Parts: sequence; C-alpha cells; structure tokens
Amino acid sequence: MARLKIPRKVTNHPIIKGFKPYGLSVEQPRMEPITLNFEEYEAFRMCDYDMYNHHQASALMNVSRPTFTRIYASARMKISRAFVEGRQIEIEGGKVYFDSDWFRCNACHCHFNNPDRNVSVIDCPLCGSTETERYSDSATELSKPTDDGNCVCPKCGYATRHTLGVPCRNEVCPNCSVPLIRKQQ
Repeated sequence: MARLKIPRKVTNHPIIKGFKPYGLSVEQPRMEPITLNFEEYEAFRMCDYDMYNHHQASALMNVSRPTFTRIYASARMKISRAFVEGRQIEIEGGKVYFDSDWFRCNACHCHFNNPDRNVSVIDCPLCGSTETERYSDSATELSKPTDDGNCVCPKCGYATRHTLGVPCRNEVCPNCSVPLIRKQQ
C-alpha cells in the first residue's frame, strides 16, 4: 500500500493558470497539455526564481529535503518537455494547502488570496465586483485528489460524479454554464 502524501505548503497561488506556446503551424496536431501541480510550481518558483537552496525551500514547503528534490525534478522535467514538444502547460491540482485566506469572485469566477488577515476583503481585485465569498474549502479541495466526491455547480447545486484525473473546473454545468467545483462526500 502506498504511503499517504503529506500536504505541501504553498505560499502563494500562481498568478497565472498556465502557458500556451505560439508559432506552431495550424497543420500540427493538438497535443494534450502538461499539468504542473501547485507543489511543482512552488518548488520551481522557490529554487529558480527566489533562489532558495533545497534545504531552505523544503522547510518552507513543510516537506523533507529528498521529497522536495523529487518535486523539483518532476517540475523541471515537465517544463522542459513542454518547451521541447511545444505543449501547453496547465498549473493545477496536487496535494497542497495555502498559508493565507482565499476568496472567490462570483462575477468573474477568479480566486484570490488575502495575506493580510487584519484587512477585510470588500471587492475582487480583478473585476472590482463586490460579489466575493471566502473560499474556505480551497485547502481541503486541493489537498484530497481522491476518486470519491462530486463535481458541483456553485450557482445552482447541480452535481455529477467526479472523474479521476479530470479537474472539476473543466466540466461545465448544463443548467447555467458555470465551471464546476469539487465537493467531497
């Protein structure tokens, strides 16, 4: 039986959802995107952008140094594969938790954090809407990539069985055309 993964601490949510290559010929077949998990993004950011060594970064992510090295190696392998093969990179998923409060905008459906807990969130920083709510399930939702649970529409409550390996946000509610979110049983 496989050992349970300890959730990895991510300081900040990535500011983007991924990358798309440009300059590819229209005749070339479309390849599946490469999924870079949040912990892989965080490891790559810490080592190659913030210039932490593996020991320092592993302490910040709350994992052992060998585990951090495996996460970092996986991130570099996926990024290099995407560059060489001209594939899109999507940043999502993984067994992580964030160290600040997260909010969801009901108008533009973006997620944003509030690192300063003393200041209350009034509006969405992206669209300015006041239709925001605390996204309290973000750590639970992202840290339990199991096959149980449902994909649920946050607007009307429509639910469908979750398909392992397919992010719920890629599914759309047939009633109101809103991306679904993960709901654990």
